Amino acid sequence: LAELRIEPFYKGGRVQMTHDGEYMFCACDNKVNVVDVATGTVVNCIEEDEEEEITSFALSKDDEILVTGSQSMLLKQWDWPENKCTRTWKAMHTASMASMAFDSSSTLLATGGCDSAIKVWDVPRQYCTHNLKGSTGVVHLVEFHPDTSKLQLFSSSMDNTIRVWDLKSSECVAQLENHYSSVTSLAFSPDNETLISSGRDKICTVWDLNKGEAKGILRVWDAASATCVHSQSLPCLPAACVDQEDGLQSLMHCVLVPMKSQIVTVNSERNICMYDAQTLELRKQFAGNNGEVLDVRFLGPRDSHVVVATNSPQLKVFELVTSNCQILHGHTGRWQEGCLSQGIRIWRMNDHGNVFCVAQGLGHMQGVGALSCSRMKENFVVTASKDNTMKVWSIPEYITAREPTARMQHQKTSLCFFVKDVNSVAVSPNDKLIATASQDKTAKLWTSDNCEQLGTFVGHKRGVWCVQFSPVDRILATSSADGTVKLWSLQDFSCLKTFEGHEAPVLKIIFVSGGGQVLSSGADGLMKLWTINNNVCVKTFDAHDDKVLGLHANRRDNALVTGSADSRVLLWKDVTQTELEEEQVKQEEQILKEQKLSNLLHKKKYLKALGLAISLDRPHTVLSVIKAILKEANGKEDLEKNLLKLRKDQKEAVLKFSITWNTNSRNYLEAQAVVETLLKHETPESLLQYEGIKAAVESLLPYTERHFQRLGRLLQASMFLDFMWQNMKLPDAATWDEEMDT
Repeated sequence: LAELRIEPFYKGGRVQMTHDGEYMFCACDNKVNVVDVATGTVVNCIEEDEEEEITSFALSKDDEILVTGSQSMLLKQWDWPENKCTRTWKAMHTASMASMAFDSSSTLLATGGCDSAIKVWDVPRQYCTHNLKGSTGVVHLVEFHPDTSKLQLFSSSMDNTIRVWDLKSSECVAQLENHYSSVTSLAFSPDNETLISSGRDKICTVWDLNKGEAKGILRVWDAASATCVHSQSLPCLPAACVDQEDGLQSLMHCVLVPMKSQIVTVNSERNICMYDAQTLELRKQFAGNNGEVLDVRFLGPRDSHVVVATNSPQLKVFELVTSNCQILHGHTGRWQEGCLSQGIRIWRMNDHGNVFCVAQGLGHMQGVGALSCSRMKENFVVTASKDNTMKVWSIPEYITAREPTARMQHQKTSLCFFVKDVNSVAVSPNDKLIATASQDKTAKLWTSDNCEQLGTFVGHKRGVWCVQFSPVDRILATSSADGTVKLWSLQDFSCLKTFEGHEAPVLKIIFVSGGGQVLSSGADGLMKLWTINNNVCVKTFDAHDDKVLGLHANRRDNALVTGSADSRVLLWKDVTQTELEEEQVKQEEQILKEQKLSNLLHKKKYLKALGLAISLDRPHTVLSVIKAILKEANGKEDLEKNLLKLRKDQKEAVLKFSITWNTNSRNYLEAQAVVETLLKHETPESLLQYEGIKAAVESLLPYTERHFQRLGRLLQASMFLDFMWQNMKLPDAATWDEEMDT
């Protein structure tokens, strides 16, 4: 049972906050997600049709109205707390809308389109007030002047120019030119006389709105002295990444929430961070889109967190209770580009739930693709790299989160070479053995102390993706791109069992249920649970839409977490024991009801017996009750009284049962008695309200006609016998004697 889902809720574009900072609006494909900032959960989803992607949206200044624009050039007005669309109208743009904004009064709405046009709408009165032309290219930014009495609109398009529109005359009254790249945002000073613009050219320009000229150029600094007053740094982030133009931490959007004294930022990785406006201290983080999830692991002494590795150089740690996210910086390689980080890092969680890097090791010539830690003691780590080598690293004996990051060294005797890529490594429960899975279609067994090869497992037809040791037996499990899972003996390296059933490569396997079962995940998004003793797949789980690359069980073996290329992370709870207990309770209740039913029939309490039999969904028992009623002296009248006292849903059930009874000539009398009672005492209007009444009539008619014809033939046959009797009987004796005398 999927108990928790960590799914993408933001895939780019505008992020807007309510004035109280309680809710956050994020665009995600064909919907706008409303996120509760306190819990990090999506409390509402404003959704368009499946094929219509939302290109822009705007929340009114009073937080009452949400307007969305889609690729179909339709504008929709929403009562977002109720998730109700209150109005839909054509935007009259010839291309999709790229931007929109409300004015301070929440009355006017401006839309900027990819057709270079700007339209202003009076939302309460429902008509277009202005059609502003003159922009160049896509109008990607529109903003009203905060002072509604001035009736001015500011816009920016692909020519990097800020245009000022006078809504009284519908003319462009000024063009502010100072940026060398696209203008990304506009902000006004409290006195509404100064405009600040920012652009992709890393320049902020301060404009005097009275004179229509630039006061100066600065970089988010003190406007008076043009000096940096504060900067915020990221932990463990290499200096080389800080000032990259396309850096991993490029801020795409920034929103000030005065009531919360917060600054909300959105970076290029779709991560949303909330900072204290005074100290720039990080308060909360959200991962809007995880991208392709490559691996997942439980973290913490009580498995209270889940760490997620994605196609981003950042690790993400989610707290399961609150869905809060920590984003860990330190790795530099991008996973999807095949240039994974050439080193490894060890992270530790402190008592407050914060995660720190405490050790790192460098030595591989190419990216590290697989690793595994020792099981009994935290004293070594095994890594496999794209350079076709495996290394065993010794973990420093004393490493804490407060000390500087320690350096790890790999053992000199721990270097092993492979012909092809190593996809997976695993350490045995006693820390004495290491298993590797390779693209050369084999798995190999090594000693952990000096990396001596003990043997090779041969049998797969394609590359081996994963390898795992059994927690209870001397058994090794492997999964392969040939769609099979195999169990091997560690003593003679023979194949013990083969599980076949996947129609796609099997990417991950783990032992569950104390080593009695194997759970496998495939490239088609399916997961299968196998019982080792009988070689049977007991269940198939279909919850992901793409390949499942991450699979891990917690320490108590009652929950597991999965991660997929569909960007979703799912937490699964083992409900086997719960289902068994529920089934036992149902069986006990069933026995009690059956005994009660028997007692009611014995006491001839037919109404209660009929209702109980219907609740048990026992058509044969209901038939027996009706037969018992009809055997009474006034059976037909009693049946009518009992049937008419039933609820509507119970009458529907009896009618449904009658369809089956009517197909058998031995039970058709009871079925016809039920139908006759309902037709005589129920109005046509009430019968039409019955669920499935049309199908019921269609099923009853042919068999009823057949029974009627059979009864007609029986009646005719009985009359023929009477006719024959009347014609064949002898004359009375007196007449016979007289005739004989004569």
